[in-house]
Amino acid sequence: MRKINSPSILFWNKAAGVGPATPAIAVVGLLFVYPFVLSFISSLRSQEGVWTFANYAEAFSLYGGDLVFTLWVCLASLALLVVFTVMIGGFLRLGAYPVLEFIFKIPLFVPFVVVGHAMRVFLAPHGTLNSAIAITGFFDPDLMPSFAFTTFGLIAALVWKNLGLALLLVLGGFRSVNEGMLEAARGMGAGKLRLIWHFLVPMNKSSIGVMAVLTFTSMLGCFSIPSMLGNASGPQMLMMDLYHQSVYQHNYGLANTIGVITYIASMGAAIYYLKGLAKK
Repeated sequence: MRKINSPSILFWNKAAGVGPATPAIAVVGLLFVYPFVLSFISSLRSQEGVWTFANYAEAFSLYGGDLVFTLWVCLASLALLVVFTVMIGGFLRLGAYPVLEFIFKIPLFVPFVVVGHAMRVFLAPHGTLNSAIAITGFFDPDLMPSFAFTTFGLIAALVWKNLGLALLLVLGGFRSVNEGMLEAARGMGAGKLRLIWHFLVPMNKSSIGVMAVLTFTSMLGCFSIPSMLGNASGPQMLMMDLYHQSVYQHNYGLANTIGVITYIASMGAAIYYLKGLAKK
């Protein structure tokens, strides 16, 4: 009689488990692992074709400040995005506001380049924001500051663009919370803010974490918005440096080095995301 735990049976059981995951693994390998390996190999070659780590030394020497600036902008944008998303998603979960929900999800369907141009017009010296403030008569429109090419403008554009995706992910988690539990808390005198911070947020840490990972990596690799709102005389986002080295300098080794550094910067977030999927 054939044993159930024979090696052949165990092999086919493992193969059956791996089979459904094969398409996802293939996509990750084709779109992430393979490009990363090619970029890493190219980052180790100088323009003369010599194998060296000089590109990394040059990258940190030239763009170390830009790396810090990029991480700071992405983390500051992420912090604001988490606060706005939790508050907006909480109020939408606790009340029926379909029109407001649609308005807040509009950025999900707007391309990055359109967001960059729209925010540049909105935050320009005589743009929509300053013109609206000048109507009050308390400010001289010619003396009002421009936020279009500042860190503030860059953060504002990144937050607004990613608000739709963040709200979609968080609101789905909030709506999975049992309504009876919220009604019981209301009966004990809990207001909306207490319901959000003491019930919705603790019960949806994984949803908020996934949202934070996806939006952080999106902002880290964003090019269109920094190219339209960045300050040419100040620190730049890393994608601008990569573009400059590949298009103008044709230094593909250094460009790939910047790409590898960006990969590594987002790797911690990606590992957290994959661990969350594995637990589920």
